[in-house]
Amino acid sequence: MAGVSKGAITLERTVTHRLHTLHKLTDRVSQAAYLADAGLPIGEGRCLAAVGAFTPLSVNELAWRANLNKGQASRAAQSLADQGLVRKGASSTDGRGVVLTLTAKGERVWQRVMAVIERRNDEILACLDAAERKQLDRLLNRLVAHAWAAGDATLELDE
Repeated sequence: MAGVSKGAITLERTVTHRLHTLHKLTDRVSQAAYLADAGLPIGEGRCLAAVGAFTPLSVNELAWRANLNKGQASRAAQSLADQGLVRKGASSTDGRGVVLTLTAKGERVWQRVMAVIERRNDEILACLDAAERKQLDRLLNRLVAHAWAAGDATLELDE
């Protein structure tokens, strides 16, 4: 293949491939944990986590905070509202917009979701010691900052 040198890195050694593999492997277990412990599919659980952590949020802000596109965020917000977990109120800055906040029931489920997130985080990082966890945290922060600065990240995700 033109442009690929003989000593080039193999696909399974690329950062993007390994991050995607880790994402897929951990999401399988996380999906089951969200359903069992919070009664929500993983996408709705992540949206509820974002609303609780960054309230109040517009749907556009929810999409950005939960790493979803606007359509996914809108559907998740509506589902959470239909379940009585999220309240949709009028935006004070956009006459057509809404802001999302947790209801009392949503606050209780949010606590369960955050417990799932904390437990899954600990399970995923269990193979690292404290120093390695700190180092990984610093490195991930640098990679994310670099991606933002390089323009790799957008506010509306394609997937």
